[in-house]
Amino acid sequence: MPAFPTTPIAKLTGHGGIVHALAYSSGSASYILTGCSDRTIRLYNHTKATTTSVAPPAGSQAYAPGLVSKYSAHGYEVLSIDVSTDNEKFVSTGGDKSVFYWDVQTAQTIRRWSGHNARVNRGVFGGEGDSVIVSGSFDGTVKIWDIKQNNYKPIMTLDEARDSVTDIAIFDAEILVSSVDGRVRSYDLRMGMCSVDVIGYPVTSLSVSKKGTEALVSSLDSTVRLMDRGNGQLLKAYRDESFVNTDLRVRSTLGLNDSVVLSGSDDGMVFAWDLLEGECKHKFRHSDMREVKGKGAATGERKGKKDVVSAVAFCGARREWASAGGDGNVIVWGMDG
Repeated sequence: MPAFPTTPIAKLTGHGGIVHALAYSSGSASYILTGCSDRTIRLYNHTKATTTSVAPPAGSQAYAPGLVSKYSAHGYEVLSIDVSTDNEKFVSTGGDKSVFYWDVQTAQTIRRWSGHNARVNRGVFGGEGDSVIVSGSFDGTVKIWDIKQNNYKPIMTLDEARDSVTDIAIFDAEILVSSVDGRVRSYDLRMGMCSVDVIGYPVTSLSVSKKGTEALVSSLDSTVRLMDRGNGQLLKAYRDESFVNTDLRVRSTLGLNDSVVLSGSDDGMVFAWDLLEGECKHKFRHSDMREVKGKGAATGERKGKKDVVSAVAFCGARREWASAGGDGNVIVWGMDG
């Protein structure tokens, strides 16, 4: 396992609730977008929000070092964010049953698609040149929206899921969909085929390796799995005696050139496993901004949703990652020095 970033280098503050969504900007990854249960989206230049910044007054939500812009159009909690390749647009979804398409510079919505019958858990860009947005909802459907055409109806609806759609990943012309029904469905739009992998537990998070040959799946049995996309076989299961994910939606992701598995948890911890060995190498307590050492030292009294680490994101440009918590803060972790 390569050298892993373990030092908290920035604390992004200002949200007034659980931070559900977290995304680095594309390219040089100079910015971080966050989406929260307080219905707002914030854009930070996290290099200007160091951990040595002066603390805000008690109870203050206004002080937010590094805050660049604030996006306010959601009437309900924000659950997902995805950034376009050119960094000029982003998509957000949440409790509004709608898909929001934003202009980064003007902080205005370009378009808003309605068509889902319940909260929208995920929205991602897809297609050549980010020409479509794919959204997945609590209503069990996946809808594809055409950005280029002035059409407010989806160009396609996928409705095979038997429960809430929790996450979506795109690889080439394939759409991967995870659901609370315990399955991951892969739609090959060119071939018109759908293949199904049975996980057996409600799936909360889904991502694809850079090669596209593996899928990383989080489920509510306190396990993260690496699946072979070709034959559906389990390649590796990632667990730890102090890793708890049985109730809440948390994200996992691959990092450091797909050598590391990173996941949040129900009770305030972040875990990093070696992808090949499957061994947990690092544990962090988000709210304390520290790495936890020692066997069993990660366990502690659970306080409910405020302790959840619902999202993690790896920086594609350098050895850096971020965790988003129920405490309303985002911690950015980097290398010493």
